[in-house]
Amino acid sequence: IRTMEKQVLESSEEQTFQYQDSLPALPVPPLDESLSKYLDAVKPFLNQEEYKRTEDIVKKFENGIGKELHQKLLERAKTRRNWLEDWWLNVAYLDLRIATQIHCNMGGPGPFIEHCWPPKDGTQIERASVNIWHILNYWNLLRIEKVAIERSGNSVLDMNQFRMLFCTCRIPGVTRDSIGSYFKTETEGECPSHLIVLCRGRVFAFDAIHDGNMVTPPEIFRQLTYIQKRCHSEPDGPGVAALTSNERTKWAELREYLIHLDPKNLTLLEKIQRSLFVVCLDDSSPYATPEDYTEITRLGLTGDPTVRWGDKSYNCIFFSNGTCSAFCDHSPFDAMALITMLSYAEKKIIENEGKWKGSDKVRDIPWPEELVFTVDQKILDEIGCTKELYYKKVSDLQLVNYAFTSFGKALIRKKKLHPDTFVQLALQLAYYKCHGRPGCCYETAMTRRFYHGRTETIRSCTMEAVEWCKSMLDPSDTTYRRLQLMHQAFAKHNKMRKECENGKGFDRHLLGLLLIAQEQGLPVPELYVDNAFTASGGGGNFVLSTSLTGYTRFSGCALPMVYHGYGFFYAIRDDRIVVTCSSWKSCPETDAEVLCRTVFQCFQDMLQLTVAAQL
Repeated sequence: IRTMEKQVLESSEEQTFQYQDSLPALPVPPLDESLSKYLDAVKPFLNQEEYKRTEDIVKKFENGIGKELHQKLLERAKTRRNWLEDWWLNVAYLDLRIATQIHCNMGGPGPFIEHCWPPKDGTQIERASVNIWHILNYWNLLRIEKVAIERSGNSVLDMNQFRMLFCTCRIPGVTRDSIGSYFKTETEGECPSHLIVLCRGRVFAFDAIHDGNMVTPPEIFRQLTYIQKRCHSEPDGPGVAALTSNERTKWAELREYLIHLDPKNLTLLEKIQRSLFVVCLDDSSPYATPEDYTEITRLGLTGDPTVRWGDKSYNCIFFSNGTCSAFCDHSPFDAMALITMLSYAEKKIIENEGKWKGSDKVRDIPWPEELVFTVDQKILDEIGCTKELYYKKVSDLQLVNYAFTSFGKALIRKKKLHPDTFVQLALQLAYYKCHGRPGCCYETAMTRRFYHGRTETIRSCTMEAVEWCKSMLDPSDTTYRRLQLMHQAFAKHNKMRKECENGKGFDRHLLGLLLIAQEQGLPVPELYVDNAFTASGGGGNFVLSTSLTGYTRFSGCALPMVYHGYGFFYAIRDDRIVVTCSSWKSCPETDAEVLCRTVFQCFQDMLQLTVAAQL
């Protein structure tokens, strides 16, 4: 009986991927609903005459070609559990030919400086060893499917993205990239178990498993120390990793050239692709305080390209003063999967006060092997050019990562307001103040309650938000009127978020209709060439590219979607709001520092409004 009880107990424990097959398929919303939401969303950017014209175009689309395309999309959805998945991967990521390492990758600082690990020279390898060990444990939990299933309310969320955290790499192609993912759960079979370490232009590998057991922090310490000592006492390597920062077609061609130069190079490239993740030993010492993470974030995203493998789904960067950062290819997953893993590691690090409390015994494990690429003068010249181009591009980046510390989630909730909507509306007001007009805005909504669901767009710049912004800037308006309009703007945003999370947004639907037209070789429908489409952010033209990175200590960032735009990302904690804002210095109309400071001022203004209302 005891054994039977044990079996029942064990089998009642959930497994990470057990509900994958029972998740609902991604729905296709009704055409009329999507089009009416679209019309609502373009209003802030058009005058009456333009709006009338767009309205006619939409009606024509709805009763004509749109109807046909919608039918074809419904047909496609019948045979797929997620009609969007492969399209989205290609259109949003793999078809891009720009330098994705710069324009699409995401990254963020480790928050350990706030508790266990203040910046301190000489701690790089020791901390890296502990951090890596916790991440390896997470990999092991994922392998045995013991990572807790995430839920939203009662809905189980899709866990597929978690598979991409490990052993995953983007592979450049001449016209389209691909993703190599080699992770397997224990039930599925063998999974690669080696790590790659980048240091001073060189590449090393060592296995995380020895004699069937995971390496311990002291053993990782020994491996990393060996690598670092060698790199610091010998000449720098060629820095092949820098090539990943090229435009994609260029990198694909250089990769082919490397393989033709010596087939052994392919073996090395595949070893990097298949690795668990990449550990980057960076010689910089970024300044950092709990209120100002700017330098860590900037270096994490745009630091030395010879110690980042831009195509890898997870680069774990350790700086020489013991601070750290994550840097990831965005195509295989969205930030929340990464943040869940990093929060797990952080929790364990705090529980152990940042130390390793186990045995100091170091087994006789094989030393790391160096992956030495065969290169010729052409490749060396290309690496040189690539670095020059890279530094020129990233030196134009303006990025700030500051904490607003007057209040956070606790107080906002006390006022019965949704914290995420609070920040989005503050951003709308700040943009209006800085630029004198509404800013079309993309906020990420998560559609993970559907099979392989990823994201939908919440268009935060609503008529309700704009009316409220105007009222805030009109000195003759009363507090009561401003408050009334603010509550309407909140209600609208909260409603949109709910719809988007439930598969009732319209941006992915409109994209689907356009892609059906393209696949059928039909002309691009007028709706998509209408000025209203682009002016309101469609086709990747959002001036504000934003995401909530959650309610943890982890914040992160990506770069602006358009040249004259901003990247605006924020983590909301009980007592603070941590904001990362990016823009391009060479664009005369944008200034990340000014926008960020203005948002902080707007936080105060909004709070004042709720306080005044109570008097």
